[in-house]
Amino acid sequence: MSVSVSRQAAALSLVLAASTSVHAAPVPDTVVVTANRTPQRADEVIPDTVVISSEEIARAGAGSVADVLRRQRGIEIARNGGAGTNTSVFLRGANSNQVVVLVDGVRIGSATTGAAAWNAIPLSSVDHIEIVYGPLSSLYGADAIGGVVQIFTKKSAGRPAFSAGAGGGTYGTNQYDASVRGSTGGEHSVTYALSGAHEESDGFSATRPGAFGYNGDDDGYTRNSVNGRVALRLAEGHEIGAQFLQSRLNAQYDNGSSAFDAHNIQEVDSYAVFLNDRILPMWRSSVQVARSEDKLGSFTSTAPSGNAQLNTRQDEFTWQNTFDLNGDTLQVLAGHRKEQVLSSSVKEVNRTRITNAVAAAYDLRRGSHLLDISARNDRSEYGSKTTGAAGYGYEFTKDLRATASFGTSFRAPTFNELFYPGYGLVSNQPERGRNAEAGVQYRVAGVDLQANYYRNRLTDMIVTVTPCPTRTGSCAYNVNHALLEGLTLAADTRLGNLDLRASADLQDPRDETTGKQLARRARRHASVTADYNLGQVDAGVELQASGRRFDDAANKNVLGGYGLLNLYTTWHMTRDWSLLVRVDNAADKHYELARNYGTAGRTWFAGIRYGLR
Repeated sequence: MSVSVSRQAAALSLVLAASTSVHAAPVPDTVVVTANRTPQRADEVIPDTVVISSEEIARAGAGSVADVLRRQRGIEIARNGGAGTNTSVFLRGANSNQVVVLVDGVRIGSATTGAAAWNAIPLSSVDHIEIVYGPLSSLYGADAIGGVVQIFTKKSAGRPAFSAGAGGGTYGTNQYDASVRGSTGGEHSVTYALSGAHEESDGFSATRPGAFGYNGDDDGYTRNSVNGRVALRLAEGHEIGAQFLQSRLNAQYDNGSSAFDAHNIQEVDSYAVFLNDRILPMWRSSVQVARSEDKLGSFTSTAPSGNAQLNTRQDEFTWQNTFDLNGDTLQVLAGHRKEQVLSSSVKEVNRTRITNAVAAAYDLRRGSHLLDISARNDRSEYGSKTTGAAGYGYEFTKDLRATASFGTSFRAPTFNELFYPGYGLVSNQPERGRNAEAGVQYRVAGVDLQANYYRNRLTDMIVTVTPCPTRTGSCAYNVNHALLEGLTLAADTRLGNLDLRASADLQDPRDETTGKQLARRARRHASVTADYNLGQVDAGVELQASGRRFDDAANKNVLGGYGLLNLYTTWHMTRDWSLLVRVDNAADKHYELARNYGTAGRTWFAGIRYGLR
């Protein structure tokens, strides 16, 4: 890390300690699943992990999943316009295609771009989100270089219950959702949950003057979604069930013409059936068969030549065995994944890729010592890739814990990087990552403080090069090295009825081949949140700040830094009824997440809800 960044880190850590406010790890009673693929208490998890609760999601109003994520430490986003447009999520400086995204354990994303369709994931269906930072290829395989984001949809629990909500706000935004969930009880009980939602917005112009394809009309969107889960208890310790999510987004964008309403239709679907068995008191088996689909249709004119369709289908089989060995945990996993692209417009990417994997992990708990070791082998057409990770934690006291870890990872080339005409090269090999990090958590005077330093070196980075080494023009090519290095500071405290949280990231995501800062990633970004409870009323303030970024790999086009102020309040009118009012960008700050693309000004949203979210 550069000297200037180190000095800034030291200065900022003093400020954060003095203000007693930073966003820390989940509270000990929280159960985390993603970090080790099995439920664990948060205070026993070694990787840096954040859990976004259902309460925090409820406070987001009509925001998107990406908007909720960008308020967390270690995360930045870029977006080509409003909430319905193409969105990228950067985790610790890693690209969107270097992050694995799961919905209830099912991997989603496009095999052509390698990234998930964040704009199509319905926030109204989400119960909570887990974010695990750092390489997890030894547990999840390809693409888990920057981390893993797992989205958990609403589940069944307890007696039958119904909830519904409706709201509206700026830019003609309207949102409606309803859900029902419950359990039949008895020896062979059935648990169930079903949710549906509709959201629409007139939006604002996706582009600004100077952008290619600028058109000053409003670019709105409509999103419809439904998700559900049902499970049957066969006997004590034995359960079979199924779950699904379907979401369809119709979003307008600018292509320079006012004669035709250019728009994308994006669909994200996931389906799974599962069987969970406790075969022996110390042996749990979980089998899941899943399918996810990412469908993108672009419509730029009435002529068939103006339309394009890219569909990805992923079929997965996973068998995970977990053994309880006198307090330690051993996992053995076998997986099979088939990726298939079907395109009516770019037939060269109509390909299939099959990956078979085996993995093992061991979690040891001995008094004050925590140890996690994992290894995995993925075998596909790009060869055999073995990754591993080891993490160690030591609890000096109940208030002080230190951790250190090392892990390797890789990203498989996308179908575009391999086969897209005039761009892809079939000779491209997977990117590789080696990450080392250290962290400390300390509780002093009622304040939870946390610091994590990481250094993630990437080799064989696939970038666009001109001229192409193997042909004329440009192409995707394994040539660059990158370094994702940074320090994350976090803490939180409660003072009476006031909760204070904040986070700060000091990072240096750079292309080591060119010496340039990675595009659309700031070297500094931070957030502060204050929540106050006064009887039946909750009120809060959020501050988000980001330093300057560059919109291009050459670091010629500067995106200025910005600060955003968000306000929200919830009035719990009765046990079952609540009213939310939220104002985002209250200071009406003008800023850009991508050069010459629009962002929302001051917006408000008000919604009423019956029952639990």
